[in-house]
Amino acid sequence: MNWDYLQALIAVARGGTLSAAAKTLGVKHSTVSRHLAGLEKDIRTQLVIRSPGGLKLTDAGLRLLEAAETMELQAQTAQDEISGRDVSISGTVRVGAPDAFGAFFLAPRLIRLLDQQPGLTVQLVATPRSFNVTKREADIAIALTMPERGRLVTRKMAVYGLGVYGSAAYLARHPSIEKIEDLKRHRFINYIDDLIFTRELDYMDEVAAGVHAAFQSSNLIAQMQAARAGLGLCILPYFLAGTCADLKIVLPDTVQLVRSWWIIVQEEQKNLSRVRITADFITHEVARETQTLMQPSPLNLVG
Repeated sequence: MNWDYLQALIAVARGGTLSAAAKTLGVKHSTVSRHLAGLEKDIRTQLVIRSPGGLKLTDAGLRLLEAAETMELQAQTAQDEISGRDVSISGTVRVGAPDAFGAFFLAPRLIRLLDQQPGLTVQLVATPRSFNVTKREADIAIALTMPERGRLVTRKMAVYGLGVYGSAAYLARHPSIEKIEDLKRHRFINYIDDLIFTRELDYMDEVAAGVHAAFQSSNLIAQMQAARAGLGLCILPYFLAGTCADLKIVLPDTVQLVRSWWIIVQEEQKNLSRVRITADFITHEVARETQTLMQPSPLNLVG
């Protein structure tokens, strides 16, 4: 098969449109269209369904895509091995991560990686969802649980702590909190129940069973901002609340939640230089911040 044709199929599958695929490949969209047509002619099978909303692969297209991506990966791995993979890396790595970890922990630290590897491009998708690396939603995924299946390389990066926080202004206006039962007299901020993407975020009952959150959001950063505005109490990771001195932790010795971060890559991609080096960098940065992750910041302590 013509490799240019297969690259067009890969680019269309990832971009969803002819224009996106053309931009990726650095060609005109008419060239991509011609290559797809040539591929379909060569194998005498329809591979792509064209619609106003974009392009979608047929079942045959999906099967061929899997084979094409395997070829692509083998070529990239061979190039890494031949050229001396640790001398310099280039290309794009997409990292999928929870919103707070991506925006507040990882993003500010990426300067060190990109200064070391100027040929690397990092795409950070920081949003409250799970990422499927097998379906190429990300090259590297940061997850709160270990995946149950798939040809994946998974390692536990770290554990992090969470506590209950409120703004200094909110706490000054409302009844004092001396014990767990006192929490039930306060307004809470939490996730939207039916939009929680992993059971690890369903921790309200661990703190105060039966409490209803008056404000709910699928985004942890939105929850934090609402807490800062004085809307109510919110369960936040220590590392995130530590960026806001106006948030104060309550019952720090009583309410101590712990969760884990896992880093996930495809088995076939683990030796790609750009993936391996980026994953190692993220793991190293997390390991450097053990105290920040597991202890409330002094800025958040009351008194």
